[in-house]
Amino acid sequence: MLFDPAKLLLIAGPCSLENEKVCRAVAETLVAVQKAQPQLKIIFKGSFDKANRTSASGPRGTGIDEGLKLLALIKRDYGFPILTDIHETAQIAPVAAVCDVLQIPAFLCRQTDLLLAAAASGRIVNVKKGQFLSPQEMVFVTNKLREGHATEIWQTERGTTFGYQNLVVDMRSFAIMKANGFPAIFDATHSVQLPGAAGGKSGGQREFVPPLAKAALAAGADGLFIETHPNPAEAISDGPNMIPLGELPALLEKCLAIWRAARS
Repeated sequence: MLFDPAKLLLIAGPCSLENEKVCRAVAETLVAVQKAQPQLKIIFKGSFDKANRTSASGPRGTGIDEGLKLLALIKRDYGFPILTDIHETAQIAPVAAVCDVLQIPAFLCRQTDLLLAAAASGRIVNVKKGQFLSPQEMVFVTNKLREGHATEIWQTERGTTFGYQNLVVDMRSFAIMKANGFPAIFDATHSVQLPGAAGGKSGGQREFVPPLAKAALAAGADGLFIETHPNPAEAISDGPNMIPLGELPALLEKCLAIWRAARS
């Protein structure tokens, strides 16, 4: 098992895989963070295809072949377990050959065939709660993965659709989802998205990432999902809600203090 209740799980990396330079910059910072904060269990993430863009003209990333090469490079050179999204059952075999964790995107969390195929891969499955689901409904999602004999199951809260182009996080979600018997993670950066609110792409409010992350840990979240980039303004996706890489170590230090206090 990768999840260790004695450590705070951190899934971190750029939103979209862009190039080797960005990936190495993020990985090197995460190595330094890991040395400074041994109570973190860090998983490197990056998406090879942003298949759910607001506009058809939005850049989608490297594609599966180049993306998996980048992820394999990070795993080889820095030793981190690797997570990436899958969107179709045909992607599972090549992704599982490289990655330790297969992630089911929020909009696909009820796709039974995708869930069962991911479960059968032998890899950990992290499933994001759909923006359209209540936390109570996640038991049906995790039951599908359980019935598919998934080796390890994680659940991630990423906010619920609320009004127009906004999301809200119900802090009760973590207790409700943990009652399913699996770790509950908080996606701190996607939860501050403003979906479709930036003229054909999503906006975001990264200033709310720190308070929401700390609140989620106080409410019992087992881990954090935080996307980061050396220069979010230049990122090809989710720049407005990603944490600048230089700010990540200080944020994680504060989050760990909250996590320790909540556990005590």
